[in-house]
Amino acid sequence: MSTKKMSQKKFDYRLLSRTAKNPIFSTISFAAIFFLIYADSIVSNLSITNPFDLKSNEIIDPHETQKTQETALEFETTFNSTVPSISTQEKVVEEEDSETQDPLIPPDNASKDERLMWFRRKLPELEILQSNKLSQKFHGRVLEFLNHGCTVQFYMTWFSTAQSFGKRELLAVDTLFKVHPQGCLMIISNTMDTRRGYRILKPIIDRGFKILAITPDLPFLVKNTPAEAWLEELKSGRKDPGNIPLFNNLSNLIRLAMLYKYGGIYLDTDFIILKDFSGLRNSVGAQSMDPATNTWNRLNGAVMIFDINHPLLIDFMQEFASTFNGNKWGFNGPYLVSRVIERVGNTPGYNITILPPKAFYAVDWFKIKGLLKKPENEADSQWVEHKLAELNNGETYALHLWNKRSRELKIEEGSVMARLILDHCVICEHIYDS
Repeated sequence: MSTKKMSQKKFDYRLLSRTAKNPIFSTISFAAIFFLIYADSIVSNLSITNPFDLKSNEIIDPHETQKTQETALEFETTFNSTVPSISTQEKVVEEEDSETQDPLIPPDNASKDERLMWFRRKLPELEILQSNKLSQKFHGRVLEFLNHGCTVQFYMTWFSTAQSFGKRELLAVDTLFKVHPQGCLMIISNTMDTRRGYRILKPIIDRGFKILAITPDLPFLVKNTPAEAWLEELKSGRKDPGNIPLFNNLSNLIRLAMLYKYGGIYLDTDFIILKDFSGLRNSVGAQSMDPATNTWNRLNGAVMIFDINHPLLIDFMQEFASTFNGNKWGFNGPYLVSRVIERVGNTPGYNITILPPKAFYAVDWFKIKGLLKKPENEADSQWVEHKLAELNNGETYALHLWNKRSRELKIEEGSVMARLILDHCVICEHIYDS
């Protein structure tokens, strides 16, 4: 046996002999080895089956992890599968899809001073009054969107939550694209320009229609208009917003500014579209007429059609800024349109067309519920047929649903409204539960 082998053997023997003579050391050594092997097994199993959150020091349920990963993948796939020709919308990503209620509803029975104090506290929450990273892309996104062969360009506004953009509103969008398949629709909305909003509009997008929900840049929209100083005063907390939710009046202003900057057609979200709008120019609709004189006595701004930079829109914004009253419903909206056109509507070069009530308001708000009811007898059925013939005679471009009055009513099968929608829809879903 070589010296090297003998030395190694002697070393092994001494170690074994020493441990054998020391049972305590032997037990501790065995326990330590066992613990290391077992601990390594535990760590290995944890790393494979249960990811470890270093921030919270918690073991994450693998099923929850898989669910989260699947949800993220599903959103990424869905959100980026938008209209191929509209690349900007694919890039709109929101970190959180939280739904918050309108922060602009003032406290009840507050005095003007109390309301101003409340409003100043709320100002930091009102992102719509400021420009931010997303809203600063507004103008570029608009130009990109409108550069895709729009036969006619429509605008809607929506400042409630995306969740409240319901089936009734989707019917308006659906019928719009049935009549204008090559048209473009922009929904001016910070709440719809989100993941939730995208999912709501996806049935429309998937059919190739050109629709874009877009966060507005209000300071940009009113820049170099009479409303610019009004907005600055509001942002400074010196302008009383009134007791009507401010978003209602911001919608009135934004529709005017959009039409002035880009031209096109503004439309409320509670219309059923029946006829092509592309032949209309510089027009608003009368809501009611004086039967004795056959002249209008009230106009409405729920539909407005204007060329880009039309001077009447400057008059509208001047009136909005100089007479703003946040305490009277309609004062800064339909009544404003009536006041201004009555005063300056005949100005040479304005070339304004006032369309009769049958164009957009063929059925008044207090009669609208009759159009949602199914016929109960032969007389009802005859009335339905007569009403359908009247509305389809070519003089009615769109029918106002007056959602504020009719939202709680169901559209019943066989009713005038149901049959109109069925004749003028593409997707034709959720008619009777909207």
